Amino acid sequence: MNKIELLNQITERQKLCEDIKEMIVEQLSLDISPDLITEDQPLFGRGLELDSIDTLEIAVGLQDKFDVNMTDDNMEYLGSVNKIADYVEMKREMDNV
Repeated sequence: MNKIELLNQITERQKLCEDIKEMIVEQLSLDISPDLITEDQPLFGRGLELDSIDTLEIAVGLQDKFDVNMTDDNMEYLGSVNKIADYVEMKREMDNV
């Protein structure tokens, strides 16, 4: 992978993370700026303190915005913005195969 490809990949990942943060804030009607959510911040528990209802809302948002389905088997990907981005990228790669 050359430098330009690497920079493009980094830029795409940053954009995806920003889109995920915006989706979370919009989907949950949070009264915070998406910029205040860090990529590795836990979304549940001591992080944003989201609950099980919020999990369902995020799953709906992922379906609506990214055309990605969540099931009970892959809910561990909802732990942080980075984990969600990993899942979205993995699903996109699987769809392109």
